[in-house]
Amino acid sequence: MGFNCGIVGLPNVGKSTLFNALTQTIAAQAANFPFCTIEPNTGRVAVPDKRLDKLVELVKPKNIVPTQLEFVDIAGLVKGASKGEGLGNQFLANIREVDAIIHVLRCFEDENITHVEGSVDPVRDAEIVETELMIADLESLEKRFDQAQKKARGGDKEAMVNVKVMEPVIAALKSGRPARTAAPAATDKDALKAYRMLQLLTSKPVLYVCNVDEESAADGNKFSEAVFAKAKAENAQAVIISAEIESEVAQLESTAEKQEFLESLGLKETGLAKIIRAGYELLGLQTFFTAGPKEVHAWTFIKGSKAPQCAGIIHSDFERGFIRAETISYADYIALGGEQACKEAGKMRSEGKDYVVQDGDLMNFLFNV
Repeated sequence: MGFNCGIVGLPNVGKSTLFNALTQTIAAQAANFPFCTIEPNTGRVAVPDKRLDKLVELVKPKNIVPTQLEFVDIAGLVKGASKGEGLGNQFLANIREVDAIIHVLRCFEDENITHVEGSVDPVRDAEIVETELMIADLESLEKRFDQAQKKARGGDKEAMVNVKVMEPVIAALKSGRPARTAAPAATDKDALKAYRMLQLLTSKPVLYVCNVDEESAADGNKFSEAVFAKAKAENAQAVIISAEIESEVAQLESTAEKQEFLESLGLKETGLAKIIRAGYELLGLQTFFTAGPKEVHAWTFIKGSKAPQCAGIIHSDFERGFIRAETISYADYIALGGEQACKEAGKMRSEGKDYVVQDGDLMNFLFNV
């Protein structure tokens, strides 16, 4: 189980350059003209995790399986996209399919790279894209709202829930706020389910990615500062990267070379690592591991999941016939030097159906189907 992030933004902000660097492919054509991305490009990358590296060192398995992160490079949106301008609704539909939005904003000046709006202003750019998404959401909801109201007046319980959910969302959109600001409370499960079924573009969590020049990669600049202020006001997240640097790093072969290059620029890690960590936090994701001589495997799960749900990520039979989970914390596993030592020290626990899996747990599921 991984997660799926759509890379969006105006044309020429560095989306495809970033996508190419992140996936280390040339699948997306990066060129200095709008709409060079005609179809959404999808790329999967391994999630870097130092804990996985340490487990591999200790266990020395035949096979290593990291968690996967999927990126979808979506063509640049422009004003009027919700009305079909540019490449319009085709791309709004692509955004609807992703779990989270990585909104790339141009935070650098370069007279050789044209800007579709004529000047560099990342906050304005963010608002242009979000406005188009809000317009599309509002049109989608208004078409469904009248029908839901009629059914609700006839006593349809599902329609009543839909009306209750739609009303505050429509009000938010009309006032210029995204749908996520009017989401139902997490405790109202029926309303939350109905809200998710609406598949609204602006209900998705957003990570702002400030694409800066190489000189600003370590500390940012005036443009990225403005984006971080916007993110803070929205209770959202932002990261600073340089797509140019990411592209250079992607071409280096060894980990040592990459690390040396990053350090020479005053950087501790790649932009990919920043995006993954922020994305995990954004979506409430964590990792558990299974480890043995045949394979060390990292699995992504939603924070708060119980043992049977995590077992089901591996195979549906594991969840259906769940008996118990033999569990060792990552810290104990590393400190004591593996499974057998943890057993002998009494650090392997037998957890039942109500156990909430913790980030980094090493799990062995027992089941009977």
